[in-house]
Amino acid sequence: MQRADTARLQSSEEPSLKARTSPVRWSSFRARVAVAALLASDIAAALLAWALSYAVFWGLGAGGESIQDAFLHTVLPSVVVWVVLRGSLGLYPGYGYDSVERLRRHFYSVLTAGAVLAVILLGFGVDSSTSRLTIFGAFVGILFLTLVFRKVTMVLLNRAGMWGRRVVVVSYRDTGVQFVEMLRREWGVGYNPVALFDSGLVPAGSSFEETPYSKTVSDVIRFSKKNGVDTAIFATPYTRREQLASMVSQTSESLRYVLIVPNLGGVTTSGVKARDLSGTFALEVKHNLLDPWARRLKRAIDLSGALVGGLAISPLLILIMVLIKLDSRGSVLYGHRRLGSANEHFFCLKFRTMRQDADVVLAKYLEGDPALREEWERNHKLRDDPRVTRVGRILRKTSLDELPQLWNVLRGEMSLIGPRPIVDDEIPRYKEGYELYKRIRPGMSGFWQVSGRSDTDYDERVEMDSYYVRNWSVWLDIVILMRTVSIVLRGRGAY
Repeated sequence: MQRADTARLQSSEEPSLKARTSPVRWSSFRARVAVAALLASDIAAALLAWALSYAVFWGLGAGGESIQDAFLHTVLPSVVVWVVLRGSLGLYPGYGYDSVERLRRHFYSVLTAGAVLAVILLGFGVDSSTSRLTIFGAFVGILFLTLVFRKVTMVLLNRAGMWGRRVVVVSYRDTGVQFVEMLRREWGVGYNPVALFDSGLVPAGSSFEETPYSKTVSDVIRFSKKNGVDTAIFATPYTRREQLASMVSQTSESLRYVLIVPNLGGVTTSGVKARDLSGTFALEVKHNLLDPWARRLKRAIDLSGALVGGLAISPLLILIMVLIKLDSRGSVLYGHRRLGSANEHFFCLKFRTMRQDADVVLAKYLEGDPALREEWERNHKLRDDPRVTRVGRILRKTSLDELPQLWNVLRGEMSLIGPRPIVDDEIPRYKEGYELYKRIRPGMSGFWQVSGRSDTDYDERVEMDSYYVRNWSVWLDIVILMRTVSIVLRGRGAY
């Protein structure tokens, strides 16, 4: 057997306290610190939300009872119920949940806590004169403030080396290295890899790993016990089922958590449920976009968001139109023929960001620069595009050039969130993934934009579009929307 790496992986988690503490105690200490910090963060966010709500609605004459009575009768019970609910939903500390699942559980905790408070105050006749407006305002504040407070707390914990459950990864060479890199990149999930074990060699012409699992398992268990690790992840897609089952069974006798990464690439991952069919293990995979009610909900969100958003930013739209006219000759808007849902074509609107003679300028530059031609053929974009105007560069950097697509959303041609709108020539590059693509309206923003935007290559964009269609949910759309705002404000990856 040849192991790619059974040594401890390099980590920034090396505070002086750790040197004086056993690995087992250190892991336990880190877990307690993370839970305490998140608990304090949530309570602080909730109390601030209540304070702001009382301050606003008291000023409007709808505050209700005194501060002391309000705290005892309303604020304290609501915060206690909310925190207990969050604990029951696994949000302390919330390891193993991605941002979409954390958002879903956060929303449910706030909604349920509000319902419980209403039952306590109304159903049981508890004495409280706090106005309904104040209560509603407080829970809206909790919904948003907690997200901000928790994100900041997670970042601080991660920088201090206090975030994440220590895990060992059992995999095969490059697959294992890539998996470890993914865990470190998506640090918010809370799995901190400290060792990588090679599960074996793949002989030439063989479709399965020759897995000397007994030796690997004993090494994993020995290392984990010595270093305070209670979680093992098996990312061995080519290991025989019998061997994998034996490895997992032996490991689970010594470690508290064992995760298996199955060889199911291209299958929906969001919301997958494990089922016990009379002793037979099964995974239930649900495709949300096949649910007509889910599609209606997405359309309702698109309509309301585009209408309200368009009215709110109408002064900005007028200002941009004036600046474009002052900067260069030509029309204000530009429409490009794109493919939409069910193979229907539409004109995707944007503010004009290029010169009138853009095609002539592009041909001239590509003819004289092979490197630029290669970049254009690879990405259909240029990082330093000579056709773009001065105002156009600003609009592209901030993505303000895409605001006219709100009209496409209102017309039902696009969605607020979705895959990229493409042209006919791009269909072959999607291969079988195009069958998924055409089931949904293209979006103003999407999964690929918030995962690197123009910094990703074309094949990665296609895979991200396919992932979005397979795993769509309202929660995924909300996460993408929040990340879009963050990326646009930072101007990262746009050109």
